[in-house]
Amino acid sequence: MTLTNEGFLFRLRAEEILSLVEKTQNELTEQDEFLEGKISFGCGELAAMKILPELIKDFKNFHPAVTYDIFTANADVIKEQMKKGIIDIGILLEPIDIEKFSFVRFEKCEEWVALINADDPLAKKEYITPKDFENKPLILPRRSNVQNEILSWLGEYFDEKKLMFTSSFTTNGALMVQAGLASFITIGNSTPFEYNSPSSKIVSRPLKPKLTANSVIAWKKGQPLSPAVRKFIEMFRFSKFNSQEK
Repeated sequence: MTLTNEGFLFRLRAEEILSLVEKTQNELTEQDEFLEGKISFGCGELAAMKILPELIKDFKNFHPAVTYDIFTANADVIKEQMKKGIIDIGILLEPIDIEKFSFVRFEKCEEWVALINADDPLAKKEYITPKDFENKPLILPRRSNVQNEILSWLGEYFDEKKLMFTSSFTTNGALMVQAGLASFITIGNSTPFEYNSPSSKIVSRPLKPKLTANSVIAWKKGQPLSPAVRKFIEMFRFSKFNSQEK
């Protein structure tokens, strides 16, 4: 038995197709191994930021040529930059507009705390209740929907006349606390600075009842992702740090 002319041509083209598939697979593998590009992060002052260096270190082991840009701002500015395509990935506090952004939650929740001047009588307490803030000057986060969560926690003990400041960043709010101007309700462990030490003028106290929030890695919905950004998100999805994907 021998192939017809048509069969010979079919075999020749099939061999060419298989050769092309193999070549393409090899090229894609090489591209993956030598992934380049830049990933831009928009970040607030969150405890989740302490996880980002670990994620980057893991990613760098596989893709050493990728570089990173970290932009620090409040959530509203970061989301606006993401909408414009200037920032690839935002590390944000919920709530997130699910119509505009895709996101993956961090497994560990953020916990709200009170930063208090060490000379304030409240600094001697083990934890802080809403009643403890009655008639006390306060600093709250600037983001309105986050404020609403805290105001709900404060309940009847919130006095708008005692709201001295709003602050986008924990570091700046902590400076006001250090000066003895007010106490600050903010995310715990959101800065690399240590409180509660003998030399610190600021102490951090947990809230009771506990108040928590979810932080997420988010990106703009419907926007094509660069290979580096796509691979980073995929890595986070399979890492030990993520929770349920939305």
